[in-house]
Amino acid sequence: MLQRLAIPGLLLVLLEITSCQSGQNDSSSAAPATDSTIKDTHPAWSYQSTIYEVNLRQYSSDGNFKAFERSLPRLKDMGVDILWFMPINPIGVKGRKSKTTDLGSYYAVKDYYAVNPEYGTMDDWRDLVKKAQGMGFKVILDWVPNHSSPDNPWIHDHPDFYEKDSLGNPRIPYDWSDTRQLNYKNPELRDSMMAAMEFWINQTHIDGFRCDVAWHVPDDFWKEAISRFRKIKPLFMLAEGDQPNLNVDGFDATYAWSVMNIAYGINSGKTTVFQLDSVIRYNDSIFPKNSFRMYFTTNHDENSFNGTEFEKFGSGYKTFAVWAFTMGKSIPLIYSGQEEPNQKRLKFFIKDTIQWSKYQLASFYKTLTTLRRSTPALSADASFIKLKTGADESVFAYLREKDGHKLLVILNFSGQSRQFKIADDQINGHGVNVFEGKEQNLNQNQVFYLKPWDWQVFDYRSN
Repeated sequence: MLQRLAIPGLLLVLLEITSCQSGQNDSSSAAPATDSTIKDTHPAWSYQSTIYEVNLRQYSSDGNFKAFERSLPRLKDMGVDILWFMPINPIGVKGRKSKTTDLGSYYAVKDYYAVNPEYGTMDDWRDLVKKAQGMGFKVILDWVPNHSSPDNPWIHDHPDFYEKDSLGNPRIPYDWSDTRQLNYKNPELRDSMMAAMEFWINQTHIDGFRCDVAWHVPDDFWKEAISRFRKIKPLFMLAEGDQPNLNVDGFDATYAWSVMNIAYGINSGKTTVFQLDSVIRYNDSIFPKNSFRMYFTTNHDENSFNGTEFEKFGSGYKTFAVWAFTMGKSIPLIYSGQEEPNQKRLKFFIKDTIQWSKYQLASFYKTLTTLRRSTPALSADASFIKLKTGADESVFAYLREKDGHKLLVILNFSGQSRQFKIADDQINGHGVNVFEGKEQNLNQNQVFYLKPWDWQVFDYRSN
């Protein structure tokens, strides 16, 4: 399915991204936020953080909390800060494609107050959270507020918690036959959903939520809920959605879907670097100034339903990873297996364990996470200045700056070598090439040379 997003002077064809199982997003309806800025409620630890998405089912042959604990030292060394666990609630049985082989969708929640026994017990979860936080991680939980499974007790105990179809039955959202649509016109449903979320904050001490299909839940619910939760503790709230109103509602970060849709097409030639620049500028014009955006080269939806990062980015998969980690307002994401790297589409509804071996990209990602944490210029609130080059049709260059720290990023988004200058006196100075460890004088008259899909990142010290 195609969606179109009108941008002044440009009509961009955006490939729709999957959300939940088959995927929907509503980015074409994005309108400017009502406020040019929002109250800065971001946790202090989030500005230079990196999220790591944990697909517990596929992470190991055991696929449980105890088995995952063994990976904590490795992930700590790799430098990730926030562990996002895909839903850990019990999964409904009704509506599954096959009751014999199908383990069900993580996003068909049967009980909002319990743990999927495949993963362990509630005490196992509490132990994992405590151990992870003791090592310096923050833990956020994937929450499914838009729909539940058809065999969730609420269906029978609280039938008014659900929207009804023309026959008076609980409505199925989209084509997700193993779920039923919750009814946010019901005040009791709203209170019950908030109470369930508060249970996980108070009883398991998590540090926030990634909220599934957040764009389909009313704004006034999120405003009330997030304000209520933050009276308990500082939380990091990530919305699956890319509407400016979600940031206004109180979410720290939203998906950068509309930007990623353009990035996905560059390798294949379906989109251009000029279009990427345009959609980034358009996003900057409609989102609150201090909102964060989550950038990624893959995640559970993308990998399982739309293709691996290697299918989408080809030889440029590392180039776009550097871009995702260094973009303005970015909170970057690493998905389970990217550090291996996992090169297959992980099956979604059945067991399909990641095959771990040498962690060949762990050092690459460690360089990026270390750079983020050590460089104020990569804070999500650092300035972003797009630079003009002599090869703007394929080279994407920009300067990040905060508190006197600068970072120059130059990316070749093409399969051809490029030679060019950056005629801007803002780059004059001295910096260290982060990936090569070499010091270099930088000025507007020098000639830069990039091989196909190459990049240069300079930790910048001005003269």
